[in-house]
Amino acid sequence: MGAMMSAGIHSLKMLHKGKVRDMYEVDAQHLLIVTTDRLSAFDVVLPTPIAGKGEVLNAVSDFWFKKLAHIVPSHVSTMTLEQALPDADERKRVSSHAIVVKRLQPLPIEAIVRGYLIGSGWKEYQQRGSVCGIELPAGLELAGQLPEPIFTPSTKANVGDHDENIDFASMCDLVGVALATQVRDVSLQLYKEAAAFALTKGIIIADTKFEFGLDQDGNLALIDEVLTPDSSRFWPVSEYRPGISPPSFDKQIVRDWLETLAWNKQAPGPEVPEEIMLKTSAKYREALERLTS
Repeated sequence: MGAMMSAGIHSLKMLHKGKVRDMYEVDAQHLLIVTTDRLSAFDVVLPTPIAGKGEVLNAVSDFWFKKLAHIVPSHVSTMTLEQALPDADERKRVSSHAIVVKRLQPLPIEAIVRGYLIGSGWKEYQQRGSVCGIELPAGLELAGQLPEPIFTPSTKANVGDHDENIDFASMCDLVGVALATQVRDVSLQLYKEAAAFALTKGIIIADTKFEFGLDQDGNLALIDEVLTPDSSRFWPVSEYRPGISPPSFDKQIVRDWLETLAWNKQAPGPEVPEEIMLKTSAKYREALERLTS
């Protein structure tokens, strides 16, 4: 089967087309989310999909939703795909990419947890000795492990826009102190437990982002994707060395290639060469196999 750039479902009403996911209305209480093979980098959807990526992301999220359910419930519904999508042809097309979820009210923030100093955090640390305004000890190295994981929320951007880092006080203004505190504490607990497990599989989870929603009773639930190669930085333990940027089980291969171009990181993005696509696809698959073996 070729790469899935779009879910292409016509028997259900499309509610939202995200950077990677297509969301459809099943009924008043349920949604169908299809994780496509679209590839997003620097908040821009690239024109070249990565075959099989959506299937891997769906499987990785499903694994973590189940493994971390004792910390916080997820949006995963007991409704079957057959019940949600009666059209057999459409169901066959999306079956490995689709998930039926409860319809929740998403929070307007992304809950980011960083355990290592990399990316934009490293750049800020070099300039100001902090990450997202959080002061850190002097003398930390590139890709070095932080003394403790830190919570650095951001706003949720629309497709084509860039997320913006905010401090915890601003998050409290958006969602309230009690809910912001709960999201922060749950996010840190999720990261710590997942990172400890991943280490036993030879993977370092350098950082990740979570998204949350509320049910009609105000209960918190984990939504969207969780601890995937798209929402996290996965590094192989065997190749990890503080002071250098480790290779990743994610789209870092694509990011690194994009950084070599004279591209302004605005849409439209460039076509990705086949060699880069194949390497990226293999890394996604390896992450799934390591975690679930």
